[in-house]
Amino acid sequence: MVTAPGVTRRELAGFAAAGLAAYLVDLAVFTALLGPGGLPPLPAKGLAFLAACAVAFTGNAVGTYGGRGRATATAPAPAPGSASASAAASAPASASARPGPGERLRQAAVFTVVNAAGAAVQLGCLAVSHYGLGHTSHRADLIAGAGVGMLLGTVVRFWGTRTLVFRDRPEEAGAVGDGNRNGVVGWTG
Repeated sequence: MVTAPGVTRRELAGFAAAGLAAYLVDLAVFTALLGPGGLPPLPAKGLAFLAACAVAFTGNAVGTYGGRGRATATAPAPAPGSASASAAASAPASASARPGPGERLRQAAVFTVVNAAGAAVQLGCLAVSHYGLGHTSHRADLIAGAGVGMLLGTVVRFWGTRTLVFRDRPEEAGAVGDGNRNGVVGWTG
């Protein structure tokens, strides 16, 4: 399978697994709110979308991108031999690498915007096909919305999730122009 530079099969599989879980939650919540819940379609879909975003965010934050986006504020190193130096040395590395509440909130907000952009792409494909091109059959709507729209929306979600939400740590990404980003020679180097 050919992937873009820096994209691994593990990343694609993790993103797909989180997306599948989110899709199933979206379907279940939408169906429950629409039927037994008695909500109108748009509020039901809106709540289902938010529930699915929460599932996808959690799956990607914990699983797929669990090791990314963990840059912490750089603090001056403690003086050698000081109490804070020995505490820092004995602290587990993962504790200092965990994103703080502010970073998690930023990630969740950007993730929701990225998913809304993916949904807009999906709806846009359906709108262009149905209203712009006049393809009004049920089959055409399925192809445009659930086929082409889903594919293009997923590309937007994948790109946004990996580049805007769960960014590489600066020490992993390499400096701009150094010619090395995660072991891949870029266009600048």
